[in-house]
Amino acid sequence: MLKLISSMATRQLLAELAARWQATSGIEVGIESVGGVDAARRVQAGEAFDGVVLAGDAIDKLIAGGQLVAGSRVDLVQSSVALAVKSGAPIPDISSEAALRSAIEAASSIGYSTGPSGVALVKLFERWGLSKAVQSRIVQAPPGVPVGTLIVRGEVALGFQQLSELMHLDGIAVVGTLPEAVAITTVFSAATCVVSRQAETLEQLLAFLASPQTMAAKRRHGMDAPVTAAA
Repeated sequence: MLKLISSMATRQLLAELAARWQATSGIEVGIESVGGVDAARRVQAGEAFDGVVLAGDAIDKLIAGGQLVAGSRVDLVQSSVALAVKSGAPIPDISSEAALRSAIEAASSIGYSTGPSGVALVKLFERWGLSKAVQSRIVQAPPGVPVGTLIVRGEVALGFQQLSELMHLDGIAVVGTLPEAVAITTVFSAATCVVSRQAETLEQLLAFLASPQTMAAKRRHGMDAPVTAAA
């Protein structure tokens, strides 16, 4: 069996595609999806996996740290950050950078993740000069906990996370991805662990995951082909 670990953003997509590949190859695939920070920490600690699927920069850090095989990175998808509110709540205007900023300034509370989307959002607040203004209203979801869950509980009014993590949750309304001027996109990639004894088999799986025949599934889960790969 191939054993992989991934962040939550690609959880449902990987489950669907791994099942397809397993059905044709006859090789079992087990994928554990957790918070990206936790996934990287476990790989750094030497836990035995064949492959890892994380944001591209996290993959690069693990390669530099010697946990993943140099040259094995395969870009799988590009994912956009979206904004969501609780079902039935007023839908804010986020059609422009100015509108999005106004919605954030007016929000009673704002939720974001520990992943790359959260890091980028914090940088956006800093660029706008809003860091101090929103500091008391920001709630960071614990690793592995969807921001949408905080929205449903009423803990945050606005929630930012990868579209793929928001779009399948009940009880929330996805307003949309961020306007182009401040769009936040993340490339999620895979690589081979140095401890894997099934590198060739994993390479076959990753080739399938990056192939054009998976595009319909990727778009169905709110993702697209990475700019580094053919669509």
